[in-house]
Amino acid sequence: MRKILGLTRYAVFVPAVASIIGALLLMAQGSISILIIVWDAVLNDAYLKETIVEVLTAVDAILLGTVLLVIGYGLYELFVDTRLEVPEWLEVRDLDDLKSKLIGVVVAIISVVFVGVFVDTNRAADVVAYGVGAGALVAGLALFALATRKADKSKSPATKSK
Repeated sequence: MRKILGLTRYAVFVPAVASIIGALLLMAQGSISILIIVWDAVLNDAYLKETIVEVLTAVDAILLGTVLLVIGYGLYELFVDTRLEVPEWLEVRDLDDLKSKLIGVVVAIISVVFVGVFVDTNRAADVVAYGVGAGALVAGLALFALATRKADKSKSPATKSK
């Protein structure tokens, strides 16, 4: 029974790979959108504010792709193979590592969305509401990260006495 339960960790392989595929799709679409925006801006002399909103929308897709990539790598690394070769900053040792990486990318996405609303003249009346909502969400994520953070093992009383 223990062997069967141990093998169930490989069930995470499918969502990890699906997340990575979704990440690559969003990153490709965002990158293609930016190329199209540049092409349009150069050839058709597009309005600056419209170009900014379109670029920020494309960057938002790329950042969301980054979230999916971090999730995919993190799940794969946690459940399937800890020897996955990723940059040191992307290494995931436990769920707290994955959580903190995700919070960082989500805050970046919130910032991009807010700047998009800020420069979009069609949504100027929504700036305060979006700002307050974004600020509350970022503050909530910070409190969540702080409240659920594990104590540093090097600062524990048991370690100090040794």
